[in-house]
Amino acid sequence: MMSQNYGKMTVNTIITILGPTATGKTHLAAFLAKDIGGEIISADSRQVYREMNIGTGKDIDDYKIGDITIPCHLIDIVNPGLEYNIFQYQQEAYSAIKNIQSREKSVILCGGSGMYIEALLKGYKLFPVPENKLLRKELEQRPETELMNLLASFRSIHNITDTCEHSRLLRAIEIEYYYREHPELSEFAQPIPSVIFGLKGDRDTIRNKITLRLKHRLENGMIEEVENLINKGVNSNQLIRYGLEYKFITLYLLNEIDYDTLFQRLNIAIHQFSKRQMTWFRKMERDGFNINWIDISLLEEEKISVIKKFLQIQSV
Repeated sequence: MMSQNYGKMTVNTIITILGPTATGKTHLAAFLAKDIGGEIISADSRQVYREMNIGTGKDIDDYKIGDITIPCHLIDIVNPGLEYNIFQYQQEAYSAIKNIQSREKSVILCGGSGMYIEALLKGYKLFPVPENKLLRKELEQRPETELMNLLASFRSIHNITDTCEHSRLLRAIEIEYYYREHPELSEFAQPIPSVIFGLKGDRDTIRNKITLRLKHRLENGMIEEVENLINKGVNSNQLIRYGLEYKFITLYLLNEIDYDTLFQRLNIAIHQFSKRQMTWFRKMERDGFNINWIDISLLEEEKISVIKKFLQIQSV
C-alpha cells in the first residue's frame, strides 16, 4: 500500500487527507491532528460558507475529541449567498499554512474538492495574466522542444496538458514570465510539497453510506437549513448554483419537485459526484502525485497507525 519513504516528519511536513464524500476524511484528520499536535485546513468549496452546515457535511462535532476542539481553518469564513472563488481560497490557505507553521504546529489539509487541493499542491497561477503579444511573437519563432525546455526551466511539469497543444504551451510560458516580472504574486503560486493519504473503499459500501447519510440529514434539519437561508434573504438562484443538496432542496421548497423526487434525484447526484471526485484523484495520480490509499474498513486507530508508521512520527 505504501510505496515511498519520506523520512521523519518535521513541522513543515504538510499532510493531505483526501477522498470521495462519505469516507470519513474529517473524522480521521481530527484524530490525527489530536495525536500529532496539528491543525486542519479545510479543502472544501462549500464549507467556507456560514450557516451551510448540514448540506455541506461540515460535521462540526468531528472536530471535538473529548474535551479538545481541533482548530480548523477556512470553514465559516463567507456569508451564504456570496461568491467565493479558488483564487481567494488559495490566498487564504497559504496564509493559514504560514500561520500554523509559525506556531510549530503540523498542517493537515483535508477535503474532497480536488481543484482546491491541487491549487495548493500544484501551485496554480490564478492571477489574471494579460496577453503579451511581443513575447508571443518571439516564442512562436522557437521550435517546440525549445519551448518545452523553457517551460521546464521555470517549474516541474506535472500536468502534460500544458505541453500537449502549442497554444497551451505558449500560454503557460507567458504566465511564467508574468509571474517572474511580478514576484509579489509568487507567494501564492508556489507548489506545496505534501504527503498525501487517500481514503477509499468498496463501491457498494460507499454507496450505502451516501444513501444512509442523505436519509439521516433530510430527516434531521437539512431541509430546514435551506429554508432558513431563503427566509434570511439568500437568493434561491444562488442556492441552486451551489449544487447538490442546496439545488434540489431549493427546488423542493419552491414546489418544483416533490419529496420523493428530491430524494431520488439528490441521491443519484451525490453518487455521481463521488465518482467525479475519484476521477479527479486518479487524474492527480496520472499527473505525478503519489496518493497513499487507506481502506475505510480499517478502524480509526489502525488508519492513524498506518499514517504514523509511514511518516515515522510519534504521538505528542
